[in-house]
Amino acid sequence: MSDWNDKIIEEFRANAGRVGGMFEGAPMILIHHVGAKSGVERVTPLVHFPEDDDHTVIVASAGGAPNHPAWYHNLKANPKIDVEVGAETYTVVAEELPRAERDEFWKRVVAEKPGFADYERKTDRLIPLVRLTRVA
Repeated sequence: MSDWNDKIIEEFRANAGRVGGMFEGAPMILIHHVGAKSGVERVTPLVHFPEDDDHTVIVASAGGAPNHPAWYHNLKANPKIDVEVGAETYTVVAEELPRAERDEFWKRVVAEKPGFADYERKTDRLIPLVRLTRVA
């Protein structure tokens, strides 16, 4: 997975946030998260769902795996992170959406990116949604 992510990150940075392949046309974000146990910073490319200039939502789908992605646990432990959107880097605070708000926002997620519905069908876990709020 690391080599695959590294290629996406390289393409993202070379093209001001745009990537091709299965992510062609999708809004992409790079999250810089610190390992909850290791303390090591990692960068993960994700599709995101912008709400406005200061808020966006990311999906902890892990492709429908039975466990939450590592980055989700890292954000729970260290919610203040840097992100890259387009050619801009800034700091955000991550907060998991409460269940009712998550369920409502999930409708937007699957309407815009139906592949997430496939991930939901693959797993028994509730896929968390995480709002990133820009820090002034």
